Amino acid sequence: MFFKNIYLNFRRYSFLLYELVQRDFKVKYKRSVLGILWSVLNPLLMMIVMSIVFSQMFRFNEPGQNFMVYLLTGLVMFSFFSEATNTAMASVVTNFALIRKVYIPKYIFPLSKCLFVGVNFLITLIPLYLIILFTGTEETRAVITWAHLALPYVFICLFLFSLGVGLILATISVFLRDMFYIYTVVLTILQYLTPLFWNMSMLEGSGYVHILRLNPLYQFITFARTIILDARLPELSSFIICGAWAIGLFIIGGIVFRAKQDKFIYYV
Repeated sequence: MFFKNIYLNFRRYSFLLYELVQRDFKVKYKRSVLGILWSVLNPLLMMIVMSIVFSQMFRFNEPGQNFMVYLLTGLVMFSFFSEATNTAMASVVTNFALIRKVYIPKYIFPLSKCLFVGVNFLITLIPLYLIILFTGTEETRAVITWAHLALPYVFICLFLFSLGVGLILATISVFLRDMFYIYTVVLTILQYLTPLFWNMSMLEGSGYVHILRLNPLYQFITFARTIILDARLPELSSFIICGAWAIGLFIIGGIVFRAKQDKFIYYV
């Protein structure tokens, strides 16, 4: 019933949702010379720096693998999760003035933040595909195949997962403002526990491998890397695991948010 109401409210307040996303774009790129172009340049510059550091200085690259593509695939997906959950977490608190004046379904605020970050994420796919097309040797060059048609599946899974986590964080942050600082530490830990610049094969034989594979971000990123780097579809189990994480966290986030949203007004 709750998710049916979400759908009906989504249709009713779609204009407001559009305005909130548009407002975020205007605020982010206001007085910016580069504007949206920065969304393309930022991951490219970050990738260049990290590629030099980790492939040349620390030798983290795998033989026969395009490390730039490996790195940027992980970076753009982790960056989406990080930014989406961070902005969703603050969305209710920063819109308390609007919540007190008129009735608006409160989940609209976390949803609008995730949609805004999602649009930016689609823009960052441009540098990713530029790297795919123009980097690597004959041995390591990634190729674009029909398997890339399955990438929207994992992107949608990542979006739903991030929205679910964002709903939970938005709920907690209303009652516990320290969550903003705690989550910064959690994200830092999660960044190093997710194989962004290092490969899970480095830990083969270690008992930590099975624990690290429980990380849902590892599942999403590995799904995308299998398609992009190996030019093949992931196993059916990967589709099921990614879908389960996405739907599971989305439902849990919706339940937690709904259970507490009526009390938000008392914690302004």
